[in-house]
Amino acid sequence: MRFPHDFFFGAASAAYQVEGAWNEDGKGVSNWDVFSKIPGKTFEGTNGDIAVDHYHRYKEDIRLMAEMGLESYRFSVAWTRIIPDGDGEINSQGLAFYNALIDECLHYGIVPFVTLYHWDLPQVLEEAGGWTNKRTVDAFCKYATTCFKAFGDRVKHWITFNETIVFCSLGYLDGAHPPGISHNPRLYFQATHNVFVAHARAVQEYKKLRQYGEIGITHVFSPAFPADGQLENAQAADHANQYSLAWFYDPILKGAYPDYVVGQLKERGWTPDWTAEELTVLKWAAPKNDFIGLNYYQPQRVIKNNPEEEAGPASHKVIAGAPGKVSFDRVYKTVSLEDKKYTKWGWEISPEGLLEGLRMLRGAYGDIKLYITENGLGDQDPVENGQILDADRVEYIREHLKAVKQGLREGLHIKGYYAWSAIDLLSWLNGFKKQYGFIYVDQQNNLARKKKLSFDWYKQVIANRGGEL
Repeated sequence: MRFPHDFFFGAASAAYQVEGAWNEDGKGVSNWDVFSKIPGKTFEGTNGDIAVDHYHRYKEDIRLMAEMGLESYRFSVAWTRIIPDGDGEINSQGLAFYNALIDECLHYGIVPFVTLYHWDLPQVLEEAGGWTNKRTVDAFCKYATTCFKAFGDRVKHWITFNETIVFCSLGYLDGAHPPGISHNPRLYFQATHNVFVAHARAVQEYKKLRQYGEIGITHVFSPAFPADGQLENAQAADHANQYSLAWFYDPILKGAYPDYVVGQLKERGWTPDWTAEELTVLKWAAPKNDFIGLNYYQPQRVIKNNPEEEAGPASHKVIAGAPGKVSFDRVYKTVSLEDKKYTKWGWEISPEGLLEGLRMLRGAYGDIKLYITENGLGDQDPVENGQILDADRVEYIREHLKAVKQGLREGLHIKGYYAWSAIDLLSWLNGFKKQYGFIYVDQQNNLARKKKLSFDWYKQVIANRGGEL
């Protein structure tokens, strides 16, 4: 079996992680421009001021993607390049950069798949309360509409937000991302609600323009499974899925929040400040979503947490996704299992978890259109005699593509796979220590680009439409 011809083989990136040029051509200051410079927040004090200089080297990078045969490039727009202060004047130089990037993709026949928000919020809005302030919802709608009007004649695939659970939980529960607030569930749930309303209103604006493209949202897809056959751990996994899946997927796909979570928020005084009008727009937008994007790296293996145990501070690896984390409400804990395989960063490698999760998703939401918008291996790639021999990445992506192919055999409506990432990039808190790309960036040699082993392998997969998998 080969992958269908209307299935995109792609790869992804994000503006803050690749572009650099943090203060050039009228760009405003983002929350990450500020947060990454607080001492101790990132590995070795790295930040995105230069990143991998994609802003100045995008032509070289797109040419390499074309050489690889990439069919679609998922990238994000930096809000601060378009509207530097968040909701004020539009910056024509920012529009010019993304027009040039889009045109360069199209020159090579690469389909642009654009994410509007990949965590870099204008600092002016962050200081006014960020995603807890409904001003940010209005500002996002203005920004999104500006992008639709400027780029929508050529961009026909739009993602509103990337991984709401990550930027909200790390921002308001763990204090590891902007705005650096810890242990505040009330703000966390308010922020997530405001993001969902912003998404729904952006869908509304996009549909008004009748540009005949598609729009959706990308969520983390990390389904929870009980670590063993004990009933209490099965119940813990169900609880985890309500809070990490249903709370995020239900308002988008069903237009309403899950009763299980709503009831508990009410008991604890964490119910967001929501209005009837906002809940109505969620309901209106739900059937208008054209797809959902899934960022899958690993499942969660869950046990019931013992609330009597003293929970010490979570390690950096645990905050970043490794097992061992106790849920914010102390109901469950993620664990590692001896019979599973893990990356150097402690993330489980589980193609079967992806497939089983996809089946769960179909059971909950029906035959929805899906894209795998991120999937990949973060590693320290071995370099031998100048060659980047990332065989582990080849194996990782091969096995996950096999799982996607099996999903297609089972009738799942999957329309594309976007490896994370197209090129090595700044890995947020991990700096440049952790590599993901098909294209190597030599930090010791003027950011020179080199093709990895995985580059040639993915090129072959695309050329054969995965027939050999």
